[in-house]
Amino acid sequence: MNLDGNSLSTVPALPTSLQELKLNWSWVRSRGRAQRLERCSLLTCPSVRPAGLSQLLTLEVEGNQLHDGNISPLAFQPLRSLLYLRLDRNRLWTILPGLPASLQELHLSTNAIEEVLEGALSRGRGLSVLVLSNNRLQEDRLAPRAWIHLPKLETLDLSHNWLVHVPSFLLQGLRRLALHHNHIEHIPGYMFTHMKPGLEFLHLSHNSLHADGIHSMSFLGLRTSLAELLLDHNQLQAIPRGLLGLRGLRVPRLSHNKIRHVPLNSICDTRVAQDSNLISTHLENNLIDRCHIPPTAFSCIRAYHSVVLQPQQGEGEGS
Repeated sequence: MNLDGNSLSTVPALPTSLQELKLNWSWVRSRGRAQRLERCSLLTCPSVRPAGLSQLLTLEVEGNQLHDGNISPLAFQPLRSLLYLRLDRNRLWTILPGLPASLQELHLSTNAIEEVLEGALSRGRGLSVLVLSNNRLQEDRLAPRAWIHLPKLETLDLSHNWLVHVPSFLLQGLRRLALHHNHIEHIPGYMFTHMKPGLEFLHLSHNSLHADGIHSMSFLGLRTSLAELLLDHNQLQAIPRGLLGLRGLRVPRLSHNKIRHVPLNSICDTRVAQDSNLISTHLENNLIDRCHIPPTAFSCIRAYHSVVLQPQQGEGEGS
């Protein structure tokens, strides 16, 4: 049932067989305040329908001015089968308590969340996707064991927050980590070594990374797993150390930085007679003089059109 974009003061009685419910941008404001999200208003009153919406798999309640004060602690209790919950674009300050233990995806983008406490996700043992982008998170407000209860988490999106460092104590099984549009200046060494099988996707675009902010051991532990590394729109003056050791890397994106040189053995290891897995290498919009690139700098890449060098800063597209 799709009730998006309406002006509801309450939700009508719903069939207990319902599996998908969308209420995005649908909540009418009463005296300037959003209606309360309670069991009897949204999820049917348990005294009338004891089963509630126990078969609901997907619930979307985006853009309804919901906050911690107008969501009942019991609001999600009847949703014993819920797999997907979207609460983006509301006014939540914290991760809500009482989330269903069945949940696999939780979307909390564009709220006002400032911290993640250790027990906030204690019921989320089945969670595989957690989106906390566009909030107000800082690393000192992320509990060291914030993710400890999420053994199945594979995708974590912390983009568009206020982070200065890559968060520590990341889960062992994490595969995709989005940290773009933060203020990250430093990637410590050895921080990914505990991950198995390892990250496949690491998105660090639009941060404040300098060459000295990336340690030679920053990507240790991702040698065979990491396929996409996005470092565009930073302040890098050189190709990061440790890039050469990423044998599984397919897409390194280093565009829109301040890189001046492509030294021998920085992208391709000329000492090893084998092709690279690289399929798309982006170095455009830097300060590179292409005439000074060593002839064998990209020798491991099978298709030269996979190396994007144009334009450089100060050049036109046709240069």
